[in-house]
Amino acid sequence: MNNDEQKPRQRTSSHGHGGMGVGEKAKDFKKSFKKLLNYVRTYRAILILAIILAFIGTILNLLGPDMIKTITNEITAGMTDIVNGINIKKIDRIAITLVIFYILGFIFNYIQGFFMVTIGQRVSNKFRKEMAQKINKVPFKYYDTNNIGDILSRFTNDVDTIAQTFAQSFGTLVTAITMFIGSIVMMFYTNWLMALTAILSSVIGFVFMATIIKGSQKHFKTYQGQLGALNGHIEETYTGHTIVKAYNGENEAKEQFETMNRKLFVSGWKAQFFSGLMMPLMSFVGNIGYVAVIIVGALLVSNNKIEFGVVLAFIIYVRLFTQPLSQMAQSMNALQSGTAASERVFEFLEEKELADESHKTKQLTNVKGDVKFDHVKFGYDENKIIIKDFSANIKAGQKVAIVGPTGAGKTTLVNLLMRFYEVNEGSISIDGVDTKELTRENVHNLFGMVLQDTWLFEGTVYENLVFNKKDVDAETVKNICKTVGIHFFINTLPEKYNTILTDKLNLSAGQKQLLTIARAMIQNAPLLIFDEATSSIDTRTEVLIQDAMDALMKGRTSFVIAHRLSTIKNADLILVMKEGDVIESGTHDQLLAANGFYAELYNSQFEEK
Repeated sequence: MNNDEQKPRQRTSSHGHGGMGVGEKAKDFKKSFKKLLNYVRTYRAILILAIILAFIGTILNLLGPDMIKTITNEITAGMTDIVNGINIKKIDRIAITLVIFYILGFIFNYIQGFFMVTIGQRVSNKFRKEMAQKINKVPFKYYDTNNIGDILSRFTNDVDTIAQTFAQSFGTLVTAITMFIGSIVMMFYTNWLMALTAILSSVIGFVFMATIIKGSQKHFKTYQGQLGALNGHIEETYTGHTIVKAYNGENEAKEQFETMNRKLFVSGWKAQFFSGLMMPLMSFVGNIGYVAVIIVGALLVSNNKIEFGVVLAFIIYVRLFTQPLSQMAQSMNALQSGTAASERVFEFLEEKELADESHKTKQLTNVKGDVKFDHVKFGYDENKIIIKDFSANIKAGQKVAIVGPTGAGKTTLVNLLMRFYEVNEGSISIDGVDTKELTRENVHNLFGMVLQDTWLFEGTVYENLVFNKKDVDAETVKNICKTVGIHFFINTLPEKYNTILTDKLNLSAGQKQLLTIARAMIQNAPLLIFDEATSSIDTRTEVLIQDAMDALMKGRTSFVIAHRLSTIKNADLILVMKEGDVIESGTHDQLLAANGFYAELYNSQFEEK
């Protein structure tokens, strides 16, 4: 549909779809997180159970090193006890208990993981269902003032991020915190001096690692910015590659790409280099802890202060102590992203909806087609009225042409007629019934539409033609296609009417337009709207289509928006619009005789020719 100049422009992005960056923070974390938890209250019992299982599973794994210490000390003591030897029964009993603990720990963590993934997928499924319902309830104004890519990103990226947060972050965070605190408690319970040694050595390593990571953040930020800029350049260049070639802009586009790609390489190399340091640094921190524990442990063992099993237990505790720190950092980062994603989803779900119409029972069925505009006032912005006071009486079966310069309000008038937008003042009635008394669905059923911008979905030709029409047979479809003049073209396709329409089929703009005109004929609605319907069709085809459209319009009230005034000379009524007002109305001959604005528009087109 033609966008009038006064219509709010959709916010666009040069970097593709909108969405969240990794680690993006919510505007109000506490409020959004609380709202997310409230949203999943149906699964609260399962969520709490999963957290309890994660806690118990981690505790069971933490008991392992203490049992390994006992087994080691028993073996060491038995090797020096020549009389009694090694107590195999006691070792077997402890070993079996240890295996049972590890198996139970695995089972509990597996079950909590299963629960969290299930909750994540059910929540995302619930979000998408509600968003799919919401998308048909928000006013058209929402799509005028929001980037479509950003809306799509909320359906896909943000909902997926929420699912991942439940699947990974919650369970991992509980496990990591339990493991971290539990390992500290177990270390001090086992030996306070060894515990201090393990903690202090690890902390020194972490301070060193944090210093390096802090310096790497700027490289990741630069990399994301450069990647976005490069994606935007590629999208712009290859979307408009015809224009780039036509103006010989290949070299300039290539140089710009190489400059941006070189910057991306530098920032990407630095970012990936520091990212690659993470694992070696974690190993470094762990190794420092191992070395410190072994040295101090050896001294204490040699002085008979501790047993050898304590050293072995602490080597395991060092790993259990250092590992959760990175897990907690990653989980908190993912939790921030998930909460920010939920905030964006809730923003969409809480958008103002169209007024509820479930109470409306009035319906128009046997429509004659009388249409009346009564002192209509409208503005996309309530403080900026663009249709100031429009009135018109259109009789059933009349062909009404709406003409005027770009931005005059032609398409706005059609939007109001279809109730895509509500009038600020005045009324629009069909057969004496105010359209506000009808449901939007009923109003939409009364109109067949052919727009300047063709819309075809990925499906067969036949499915595209019948679209939402249920009671139509194949013979009727073929006869209408013959009337429009596309039956022959369709029969040249690989599977004829069963050919699936995709980008690979490479239909011309004119062929697509012909399909949409045939679709409007098949819908067989009592009122018709043609918005520059023949703009993509060559002059010869236009004559044939014009005849077909005239045949379709017989007995139907039709509204035709046209820039080529030669196509609407036979209109019963021509409404001439300028700056939102209808300044002239009449037949083609009457308006030419008046020698006003219409005559000026009409004559200027022929002067140009």
